[in-house]
Amino acid sequence: MTTAAIAGNMPTFADALWPSTGLRRDAVAVGLASLFIAACARVVIPLPFTPVPVTGSTLGVLYAGALLGSRRGAAAVLLYLLEGALGLPVLAGGTAGFLHFFGPTGGYLLGFPIGAFVVGRLAERGWDRSPATAFAMTLLGSLPILMLGCLGLARFMPASAVLPAGLYPFIPGDLVKAALTAGLLPFGWTLLGSRASK
Repeated sequence: MTTAAIAGNMPTFADALWPSTGLRRDAVAVGLASLFIAACARVVIPLPFTPVPVTGSTLGVLYAGALLGSRRGAAAVLLYLLEGALGLPVLAGGTAGFLHFFGPTGGYLLGFPIGAFVVGRLAERGWDRSPATAFAMTLLGSLPILMLGCLGLARFMPASAVLPAGLYPFIPGDLVKAALTAGLLPFGWTLLGSRASK
């Protein structure tokens, strides 16, 4: 019986792919997910009109939740943030340091665990198994990241500039991430189902 099943939830993709249970399995999954987020964070596209760049971090964060579920996904993100705070070069573009949490991007970083938890909770409810709900799941997970990001950014610029600098530029990317999730996760479940039926 999987961890998700014990908790009364549907199995996550990670549970179905790696059905053994135990703390060691969960610790390995959380550690690997934190490394995946760090790899995604290497992708950085600076924008000239805002101190917040477009990064791959959020894709890694949301996928950590989608694949591992709410608690393990949030734990993977917290581990990733701890690594960055302690000086490992895992934050956006390979940067590091706890001062990032107090800068213009600090609110987004604080929103990461919440976003992963939201996506993971919905995945535990089966939202990752159909394109429409997987799309909605990803957008709902992006909301707390964007909301906290804008609140943090408001400390560094006038209120009228926050949405143009901290929200609007990231909507297209979030739609692309949601579309990727809507295609990849249900397809992954289909592959797992067909493999199990053989």
